[in-house]
Amino acid sequence: MTHRWRRHVQYALWLLAATVASQVNAAPQAKTVWNGVYTEPQAARGAIVFSSSCARCHSSEPNAGEEGRRLAGDHFWQSYRESTVDHLLDFVSKNMPNGAGGSLSANNYADVVAFILSLNGLPAGSAELTKDSAAGVQIIAKDGPGELPNGTLVQIVGCVARKEGGGWLLNRGTAPARAQVSDAGADNAADLARPLGDRTYTLMYLLTPLDRNVGHRMRVRGLLMGDGGKNGINVSGTQSLAETCQ
Repeated sequence: MTHRWRRHVQYALWLLAATVASQVNAAPQAKTVWNGVYTEPQAARGAIVFSSSCARCHSSEPNAGEEGRRLAGDHFWQSYRESTVDHLLDFVSKNMPNGAGGSLSANNYADVVAFILSLNGLPAGSAELTKDSAAGVQIIAKDGPGELPNGTLVQIVGCVARKEGGGWLLNRGTAPARAQVSDAGADNAADLARPLGDRTYTLMYLLTPLDRNVGHRMRVRGLLMGDGGKNGINVSGTQSLAETCQ
């Protein structure tokens, strides 16, 4: 290869690397609640709807009333951290007001969620929150994503193994994903194809021993014990997905 051609090849490789780097750098970042996903006038409208339709059961004060009825402070973050705004909007739309879920307009529900976000110190922006704009907007702490909190109902997939000294482990576990009590079922095909992770969970309070499932790919539902399940999973249900774990 002549010096001239070598220079052409080196330039082509440099141009390719620069193009790839620019495409990576240009990739859109996931939107979060810290980007401002509602407007101040919308939150003000939401406060009016909240007062007339929600205040009978819920408190807008972080430390007022029963914990499960608070919409601000620790209870909000415990319930929705590492979730998304569209998930929050969907839950509010289907379940509120209590006993009359779905009775308000779509705009009313979006306004109430805007009010809830404002109660929790999340900044307003220039565009109103809608069902479409809420999609995929992450509810995370200001310093970035973290582990799902202690007590969160989750679903994980991994490999069943015996724990030394007794008990059960889920090795090669996926990161915990929020689950819903009302989930009618899970997508077996998706969980069979899901890449396994590098986490190990201690499975706690099992009602049925897993002797027959050692080495199986297993889906586990339960409550996190410690953030991210660092102290184990309080198991509420298991399902074997395959007799081998690959």
